Amino acid sequence: MRYRHVQARPAVRHGTPYAPPRSPYPDVAVVGSGIIGAACAEALTRRGVRVTVLDRAPLASGTTAHGEGNLLVSDKPPGPELSLALDSSARWPRLLAELGEELGGGLAERCEYEAKGGLVVALGEAGARALAGFAAAQRAAGVTAHEVAPDAVHAYEPHLAPGVRAAVHYPQDAQVQPVAAATALLGAVRRRGGTLRAGVRALGVERGTDGRVTALRTSAGTLPCGAVVNACGPWAGRFAAEAGVPLPVQPRRGLVLVTAPLPPGTVRHKVYDADYVGAVGSGDADLRTSTVVEATRGGTVLIGSSRERTGFEERFRVDVLRELARKATALFPVLGRVPVIRAYGGFRPYTPDHLPVIGPDPRLPGLWHATGHEGAGIGLAPATGELLAQVYVGERPFLDPEPYRVARPGLTEEARCSA
Repeated sequence: MRYRHVQARPAVRHGTPYAPPRSPYPDVAVVGSGIIGAACAEALTRRGVRVTVLDRAPLASGTTAHGEGNLLVSDKPPGPELSLALDSSARWPRLLAELGEELGGGLAERCEYEAKGGLVVALGEAGARALAGFAAAQRAAGVTAHEVAPDAVHAYEPHLAPGVRAAVHYPQDAQVQPVAAATALLGAVRRRGGTLRAGVRALGVERGTDGRVTALRTSAGTLPCGAVVNACGPWAGRFAAEAGVPLPVQPRRGLVLVTAPLPPGTVRHKVYDADYVGAVGSGDADLRTSTVVEATRGGTVLIGSSRERTGFEERFRVDVLRELARKATALFPVLGRVPVIRAYGGFRPYTPDHLPVIGPDPRLPGLWHATGHEGAGIGLAPATGELLAQVYVGERPFLDPEPYRVARPGLTEEARCSA
């Protein structure tokens, strides 16, 4: 069944500039001020749509503030998620340059954008074979992936442990400071006349006699609007339930260690063990860990990663932190002599088929979703915002929205609906 476009407002012709009617209220209320909500709001306001962004907490303080800022293509197999990642990889530097012209120069530097590249390594023969096959499939899908001979890997990372059996260099991988990037997007929204409201919790929606969304109910009162975008990240399932339409988005917790600052060049790329791809794609609720190591602009090293579905439990488990440290020092022995100065964790929006939900909800006209990116939201944000905004205003989308729709195989039966 093909995706049918469900307009939040009367349809417009493809290519016709969107001209919202005059009203004191927003056309769109975006619930969630993290990187996904910010990207959607930025793309909408760029098209003249009036937007209000609301968040129950301080702006960009949820999942976005607890991430590593990864912009990755290296960990995604060919398919819809990789398509979003490739587009976002090319879009991020252009977007930061354009926003820099609008908000002031040097924005890419302030957001710590760095096209550092990624290095994926395999320590065993089975992992080496799997990595070679994975990289070959990615190359066929448009990813730049260079195989690195074992005897040449230390030219990329001098402090790697000996015994690497295979490695692949991904020059398209990059990094950004996630809160700075989200703040820049929200700054553009405000500059274009959008409204940002922190400390306001969304409680549900109101419907008109025709069943369409007419307002957002919040802890600060009712906000009339033409559409609502559910960009609540791990809390998107809760908000969808409050709106009366179940959505199988659950929190998946991850923890990260942060070391004391190290000399520049100690870790040059985002480096991870090839088993990271399996951990990302796993649907297990139980703990999964894999080695991920990368340096920040300030010299600290971030060590991950862990994934487990434990609801919204915030308690840190010492055994998980020890496991992360053990695996990281096996890959980079130099880290064994470096103190860990802190650890942090956050919740990521998980869906059963590991794909984000982007677009209108045909069960409730006027409700849109942009969620389910799990740990890849920073890297997928520009393409997500662009796709949602294009469909909303009636432009021809740059990417087929079909794989990301609510009514798709792969989500639970409660979230499926007839198209």
